[in-house]
Amino acid sequence: MPRVVLNGAVLAESTETVKVEGNHYFPPSSINKEYFQENDRHTSCFWKGLASYYDVQVDGQVYPSKAWTYHDPSNKAESIRDYVAFYLPVEKDPKPEGEAGGDSAGGVKGAISRLFGG
Repeated sequence: MPRVVLNGAVLAESTETVKVEGNHYFPPSSINKEYFQENDRHTSCFWKGLASYYDVQVDGQVYPSKAWTYHDPSNKAESIRDYVAFYLPVEKDPKPEGEAGGDSAGGVKGAISRLFGG
């Protein structure tokens, strides 16, 4: 399931993202709003419309303009109205700790460690 994590905080997680121009747009209901504060930044896309930006705050640290949305998109971009995309990596299939690719002794490093007692 696609999700966005910053410093251990899950900012968004959903199986219902819409992918546009390589970006996953997360439905509004999948966003952990406690981390978001809309700011004054706006940019314009010739076919999507006016983008509004969010600062993301995790553990007291503010990350300016790390997410954006289209509150009033063009007709062509209606499918992403109020959906949120990120200037952060999107995990495609996060693994629980201990499984291959997870955060603990899984994957190749874990296998080598188990083989050689590391």
